[in-house]
Amino acid sequence: MYQPRTPGYSKKDPVKRWSLPDRVFFACGACHVLAWAFLERYGTPAMRPLWFRPAPGFTGNHIVVATERWVFDYHGYSGRERYLAHSFRKARRWWPGWDASLVELPAEVLVSEAKSRTWKGLWLREPGQFLHDALPRARTFLDRFPPPPAEPVLPHPSTGSG
Repeated sequence: MYQPRTPGYSKKDPVKRWSLPDRVFFACGACHVLAWAFLERYGTPAMRPLWFRPAPGFTGNHIVVATERWVFDYHGYSGRERYLAHSFRKARRWWPGWDASLVELPAEVLVSEAKSRTWKGLWLREPGQFLHDALPRARTFLDRFPPPPAEPVLPHPSTGSG
């Protein structure tokens, strides 16, 4: 649900897409690869890929790793309820009336175009379908963050504390 501000940016341009800063790259178009890398490193049964599936007529897909208490994405960790409220509020600034359902996905969908396409409205690139393999980049990006939190609620990065 991130809107890139790079002049002339298009998801269809693999060079421009790959050239985005890591945070932007994993915010708009490779969030599912980051989610896979996170689950690969830290995954437990309590952690699930969660897809923001936009309502018909809207854009703004996003995939995070979620537990009942927190969410992880390119921001890092956030308290789940606070993150969801912030995400919906921000999307509605971009697209008035925006709405989405939250859909738990099986992890294997994150790295399989064919499996992702079995979910109505979802079509994910495999890590190797980017200009270069996005999985090593996601693993390196994860090194910026600590392991999953023991505390149930963390502030959202938009508060300036993340």
